[in-house]
Amino acid sequence: MIFLTGDTHGRVAGGFDRIEKLCITNGTTIDDVIVILGDAGINFNGGLIDCKKKLFLSELPITLLCIHGNHEMRPDTIATYKQVERFGGVCYVEDAYPNILFAKDGEVYELGGKSCIAIGGANSIDKHLRVAGVSWWPDEQPSVEIKERVEGVLYARGWSVDVVLTHTCPRNYMPCEAFMPGVEQHLVDNGTEIWLDGIEQRLNYSAWYCGHFHINKRDDKITFMFDDIRQL
Repeated sequence: MIFLTGDTHGRVAGGFDRIEKLCITNGTTIDDVIVILGDAGINFNGGLIDCKKKLFLSELPITLLCIHGNHEMRPDTIATYKQVERFGGVCYVEDAYPNILFAKDGEVYELGGKSCIAIGGANSIDKHLRVAGVSWWPDEQPSVEIKERVEGVLYARGWSVDVVLTHTCPRNYMPCEAFMPGVEQHLVDNGTEIWLDGIEQRLNYSAWYCGHFHINKRDDKITFMFDDIRQL
């Protein structure tokens, strides 16, 4: 079985516990997969705090595939991660936690018989409250190299995949009702969302899943997920 859910932000209560309940309810095994659509939050604090989160998740009978969010370090910048091939694509994993995988941007994974491209990253509107290199990372949004890689992969596939897995969404679908009050939206960097607009307009796809906005809703073929869980 392949499941999807939204941001967990490293929280056992309200975040990881919904995954634990899913495992109990469905009698999952390590062969089942849940995709966290960014901001898993298990590479946020570093050191012992992150280890405790990963230990909790490593004991669950399920495999996690995490899309990169804006509230976590990129796994390729962490020395303990290595690249492995899973689901027909490259993932990042630590030897100590083999069931916790991070997707590589631009990889196409075969999940439940569907081709699924992973595209992580987004802008943090709260970065002024965080510390660069400690609780906020300047590489949170896709780089030029990542964008070129994603577009190259899609070009090679004739701009066609079954499913798109992202953290944020194309700009044309941004849910205004979920915007944080008091934020001057004209000052927000929507560079990733604008780029995803161009992707969405050219792409032939069946479904698009994203997190980031802490809302559960569907808009055309795009499904926003937060604390709900769906089966792919």
